[in-house]
Amino acid sequence: MHVTVKCFATLSRFQPAASEAYPFTPGETVADLIHRLGIAPKDVAVLFVNGVHAQPERALADGDRVGLFPAVGGG
Repeated sequence: MHVTVKCFATLSRFQPAASEAYPFTPGETVADLIHRLGIAPKDVAVLFVNGVHAQPERALADGDRVGLFPAVGGG
């Protein structure tokens, strides 16, 4: 089973090489995925699954598209 993973802005350095077909195991959550990518949970301010805002506890499904965004400041 695979998901698509996109890491944006300062999280782009964690983008996996196989981002279009990143493997996961049944029962794995977005939080588990974040951990496997080596990203500190506090560094992910917003996450989307299939274009919809989601919580880290959301279970992954085959073919999901996951977008991870850091906090972005501006002024």
